[in-house]
Amino acid sequence: MGIGASLFLIALGAILTFALDVSISGLDLDVVGWILMVVGVVGMILTLTIWSGRRRSVVTTTPVERQVIQEDRDPVPPGTL
Repeated sequence: MGIGASLFLIALGAILTFALDVSISGLDLDVVGWILMVVGVVGMILTLTIWSGRRRSVVTTTPVERQVIQEDRDPVPPGTL
């Protein structure tokens, strides 16, 4: 469950508990709202604790090119200096 789903459950539970004044036979919407809010809070806590340890770091390395310097010198003929 992600943070978005947890926030949705908390908001839906709060609406059912505090904003609605509807009675349905055999179903207490206040209890359903409280249950949804608790599930949302538990889901948020679990999501944050599980994903906080999984910080992703990207390490990029560039290959080091070896530079080979080769000098070709013509040998100096003896006696020219």
